[in-house]
Amino acid sequence: MENCRVRFAPSPTGALHIGGVRTALYNYLLAKKLGGTFILRIEDTDQTRYVPGAEDYIMEALAWLDITPDEGPSVGGDYGPYRQSERKTMYKEYALKLVENGHAYYAFDTPEELDTRRNEEKAKGNHSFKYDHSVRDQMRNSLTIAEDEVKSMLDAGTPYTIRLMVPTDERVAFNDNIRSDVQFSSNELDDKVMLKADGMPTYHLANVVDDYLMKITHVIRGEEWLPSTAHHVLLYKYLGWEDSMPQFAHLPLILKPTGNGKLSKRDGAKLGIPVFPLSWNSDKPEDSFKGFRDFGFLPEAVLNFLAFLGWNPGTEEEFFRLEELVEAFDLNKVSKGGARFDFDKAKWFNQQYIINSSNADLLKLVKPLTEAKGIECSDAYLGQCIELMKERVQFLPDFLEVGYYLFEKVRNYEEKPIRKKWKPEQKGIFEKLLADMVALENFDAASIENTIKAFMEAHGLGFGNVLPFLRIGMAGTMKGPGVFEMMELLGKSEVNERMTAAYSAFDGIKGA
Repeated sequence: MENCRVRFAPSPTGALHIGGVRTALYNYLLAKKLGGTFILRIEDTDQTRYVPGAEDYIMEALAWLDITPDEGPSVGGDYGPYRQSERKTMYKEYALKLVENGHAYYAFDTPEELDTRRNEEKAKGNHSFKYDHSVRDQMRNSLTIAEDEVKSMLDAGTPYTIRLMVPTDERVAFNDNIRSDVQFSSNELDDKVMLKADGMPTYHLANVVDDYLMKITHVIRGEEWLPSTAHHVLLYKYLGWEDSMPQFAHLPLILKPTGNGKLSKRDGAKLGIPVFPLSWNSDKPEDSFKGFRDFGFLPEAVLNFLAFLGWNPGTEEEFFRLEELVEAFDLNKVSKGGARFDFDKAKWFNQQYIINSSNADLLKLVKPLTEAKGIECSDAYLGQCIELMKERVQFLPDFLEVGYYLFEKVRNYEEKPIRKKWKPEQKGIFEKLLADMVALENFDAASIENTIKAFMEAHGLGFGNVLPFLRIGMAGTMKGPGVFEMMELLGKSEVNERMTAAYSAFDGIKGA
């Protein structure tokens, strides 16, 4: 499509949920697939919900994932400003145009009056009061108040809102790229506020006006906005912009890991899993969350995982770098049904990306973690640790946490194999083996392996009689990298010290 223009339009009301990141990703993929423009627009019309730092968080999250806007608050563009709060003066013009055309009206009902009406309706058993065609002639608005009185109230500065006048008994229809033909009865729709009493537009008016002025060709957003689209279609019609109405695509929900219900930020705290790209710290502990980045995910793995939450390429291929996602992406292959947030799958993706990353790239990511923990080691040593551990970790911090024994002494020993197989009377034999290894001139993996094999053959011992104790002595666990390679990395002196301590500890565990 020529001149494809899409936008990601989050509200800076807190941390960006992972569902919002997926929306940004799909917008980005479509724009790049069609050679178009990806725009970041900050929808901050609701100043009561504005959270300081949230906009910076959004930009940092997109930058971490390499979803780079072509236009936006930080990069500019020909259709700015890109914060709705900086566009405030232009919206009133369009709200007044709707009034002049008979498609909207002034509403003078105070918040207190609206609350009173809601309570009256509740008392009658109506718990879903709507300001719509059925009640508008009973309210205080320019449809029920004489024209000269309305003018006097406006001249006097009486607070008002402007509401869209939704027609009765009409069918509001549009085509959705994911859900095909969508229809609403206008009788189901309320007369939504377009302009608030403080002069700020609501989401609905600002969204449509900005999409029109920014020449947006596709609106890709979550399915929770599907009901609102009926109002937006009416706005395009009433403002005379029907020919410029964008194509719509409403994405499926991201579901809880159980598959029941929408994934929420509380699910992350409850289940101990990330549902935000980055960590978010708040004065309230219950509003602080750990993000994918701080869990130790690679951005490429997160993008790959998110892409599959609602989209499938139609092949068996699972691994897609960003540029490959661009090539493969197709809105027609986005599903209608909700996508289950499978954290085990996310971990698997991350593990595969770590395995297939170069040691040099991983070094850049792991080195800051060593510095944060006060671990002192050379880049050469850390690179060797990464090589040994990269197929045995799921997250970046695992290099230091799972493989802690490469950076400090063994904390404790796995006792079950020691109790089962260690024989204190063999301690002298193992001390002889250690002496043979320490005597090696070249303390490399191959020489260590040859020495151990020769020793086992001379004493009639099998691998199962020797290697488990060497491994536990080095790492404290039966799990971990190859024994010979680990010994080479740690060095002769450290191996001697660790194994000497381990033999004594084994006797203690066996005798306990």
